[in-house]
Amino acid sequence: MGSNMAECHPVAFRWPMKAKLNGAKLIHVDPRFTRTSAVADLHVPIRAGSDIAFLGGLINYVINSQRWNTDPFFKEFVVNYTNAATIINDDFKDTEDLEGVFSGLKGFKEPDFWPENGNLGAYDNASWAYKRGPKGPGPATKDLIAKRAGPPFDDLVRSLKPGPAERDATLQNPHCAFQILKRHFSRYTPEMVEQVCGSPKEKFIKVAEALLENSGRDRTSAFAYAVAWTQHTYGVQMIGCCALLQLLLGNIGRPGAGVMALRGHAAIQGSTDVPTLYHSIHGYLNAPSALRPHETLRDYMAAETAPTSYYGNTPKFLVSYLKSMYGAAATAENDFGYDWHPKILGDHSHIAMFSAMGDGRVKGMCCVGQNPATSLNGQATRRALRQLDWLVVKDNWLTETATHWYLAPEVKNGEVKSADIKTEVFFFPSTQIAEYDGSYTNTQRMLQWHSFATKAPGDCRTDSWFYHNLAKRLRKAYATSTLPRDQGWKNLTWDFDPDPADPAYGTALYPGEISALKVLREINGYQTADPKQHLKGFGDLKDDGSTTCASWIYCGCYPAPDQNMTARREPDPPGVPGAHLKWGWAWPANRRVMYNRASADLKGNPWSERKRWVWWDPNFVNPPDPKTGKPVPHGKWVGYDTPDFAATKAPDAQPKPDGIGLDALSGAQPFIMRADGRGWLFVPAGLVDGPLPTHYEPHESPVQNLLYKQQSSPVHKVWSLGKPWNPIASVGDPKFPYVISTYRLTEHYLAGAMSRWLPWLAELMPELFIEIGKGLAQEKGIKNLDWVVVSSPRGHIRAKALVTDRIGVMKIAGKTIHHVGMPWHWGWMGLSTGDVVNDLTAWVGDPNVSIHEGKAFVCNVERA
Repeated sequence: MGSNMAECHPVAFRWPMKAKLNGAKLIHVDPRFTRTSAVADLHVPIRAGSDIAFLGGLINYVINSQRWNTDPFFKEFVVNYTNAATIINDDFKDTEDLEGVFSGLKGFKEPDFWPENGNLGAYDNASWAYKRGPKGPGPATKDLIAKRAGPPFDDLVRSLKPGPAERDATLQNPHCAFQILKRHFSRYTPEMVEQVCGSPKEKFIKVAEALLENSGRDRTSAFAYAVAWTQHTYGVQMIGCCALLQLLLGNIGRPGAGVMALRGHAAIQGSTDVPTLYHSIHGYLNAPSALRPHETLRDYMAAETAPTSYYGNTPKFLVSYLKSMYGAAATAENDFGYDWHPKILGDHSHIAMFSAMGDGRVKGMCCVGQNPATSLNGQATRRALRQLDWLVVKDNWLTETATHWYLAPEVKNGEVKSADIKTEVFFFPSTQIAEYDGSYTNTQRMLQWHSFATKAPGDCRTDSWFYHNLAKRLRKAYATSTLPRDQGWKNLTWDFDPDPADPAYGTALYPGEISALKVLREINGYQTADPKQHLKGFGDLKDDGSTTCASWIYCGCYPAPDQNMTARREPDPPGVPGAHLKWGWAWPANRRVMYNRASADLKGNPWSERKRWVWWDPNFVNPPDPKTGKPVPHGKWVGYDTPDFAATKAPDAQPKPDGIGLDALSGAQPFIMRADGRGWLFVPAGLVDGPLPTHYEPHESPVQNLLYKQQSSPVHKVWSLGKPWNPIASVGDPKFPYVISTYRLTEHYLAGAMSRWLPWLAELMPELFIEIGKGLAQEKGIKNLDWVVVSSPRGHIRAKALVTDRIGVMKIAGKTIHHVGMPWHWGWMGLSTGDVVNDLTAWVGDPNVSIHEGKAFVCNVERA
């Protein structure tokens, strides 16, 4: 679901095809019949944007099925390994009580210093919390902050421990998470799924029965999704709904199970781990923010540390990160330079920044490996680019973003004059991936090292060269500043030049180039005392300044100068049901299946021999504790994978009364990153749009919401609301009656900057088209290969018609709804050119991660 894996991830799709040869069943739920559908055992059509209704129907079907209620495996897994039994606050109100919204809904006031957050509303999530007993004795957090307690920060973390959550293992309490979700999804019947999604009832039931049949002690099922689940105003909730279903089926933490995010290229995963995202620093720690209680180092720790999970180690992760930033200048006396670190002001995501740019609040932009001139609401984006004082574009070729000032459609048709554009544009020619050393992290969270194959032509330089030399110039520029805001630059540590005297860190490929292995060392971490010994794993991190580590989740990928784990390429021997632990290195700690303690039962035994993965060996003889020299009791978690658990914690171990981190969890709580050690069916904190997935309509929809009075998510984002460059269609607008999805082709890549310049690919897929069903084509008098005009409230474009049976018409609440689809790889540059499909899209998005809604909006189609 949410993916055309065969065409968009063809290398990864080899594995589902191998599984199919071994007898696995492949199901594809998608608005189009694609090459993925063609090899599936079952294709189920679905209206774009209605996936939560479909998944919610599966949840309702599963928990009311005879198999789920009679097989003891499901109850044992759900009661013990999820928060199904946890009691929620008495004052929580569900969508069933409030006509489609949750308790705590309120307005949202934009702060004056950054009015670009886009929120239509906000929730106060206090009522979503667990019902708890009294908190234990100990000093108050605010007193420890005032006294500047730590390092070590254990007392501060311990003060954050809440009282114990109340539970009902019988799952009968009406306020337990299971009963709340059972009521919540009760209206998601097969009949309602058919009405909302357009998916035939009999096909929906086939999917539900297949999942039940292929889940349990001996069998597991997996979901794979891509951007067709993320690019919605409720995309995070779609993925969460799938995770909820998989937890109910016991399909998390086990081999052949899970929810797999199919990333768009080799290092998209890496670009969020070592983030190019505005809202997180390395390893998914939240960025210090002016909108949150992050005033001081201890305020940040108090706000961001979950004391009863592995995140109880957040002070160690944060201090080691700050030491990586500021080196010897970061000391306990100055809170390790925390005050030097920049804070975000709010939403600085792509659309929010372009909205601010359009209002003149952004003066300059470095655009690297991105082509926004063909991006979301293209005309508004290009208008925003024209407000800049300066623009730097670094890419392989002259992209649409580099040339918008003289070749954009609005310039060519005379609406905009180049002479009126004030922006000064610089272009830096870039290398490609085979022209430098480095690593990438793929969808499996696996780091793999690559070495350069050939040097780049002419003046082409790597991104690392660009940032390395820019940073050195900026440090020089700030060297004499006495302004407090510039102290971070003055104290920044920056040691990435090659060291000819040290063979481990090599020589430069290009003049002024970095040592890629020095960057990997910085990410992995090392002891700050000389000699700078590489860290073996994140268990070595300290909060006293003795360790530096840019990204705690990558710690262990480079444990010694001669041990680059990411460069390994040794597969498991044939016939071994292993995890290929010597092929590359996967975070965290080279684990290939996250939360794999859940692959064993409460006693630590495999759920079945067929699904054996990680298990407890009570006879394993452990060496003495390396720190204390004391003997360690027999017993250890072993298996085909690196256990995602405390290695010597027995299954019957109980939490330590005063414990923090993993010491606060028992030996039967597998989800060690959650504060209660359990998978969350009900999400009490962390999401801004509700604790349970709920079907809402896309922001632009041809129909009313059949499930609730609330039409769309009450807290999703709309930027530049009411401004002429972001007009929005009303519900059921007859001028725009058709649902449109943008999609991708195998032959082209993203905005086309890496594919439209290549003759072979341009010849294979030479021009833009719109895929429409035969019924709509007949209705509109459109024949195959006719030129058509596609319009939305934001603009109109031309494309060739591709008339097929693969996309078409469905009945939604008795109303005939046509789907159309368009690839979005074209622009005006390159060997193959075409109109910009994203000129049709809107600046609306998900409230959790601000991704746009490009998979479900409305349009009109006319013969040109």
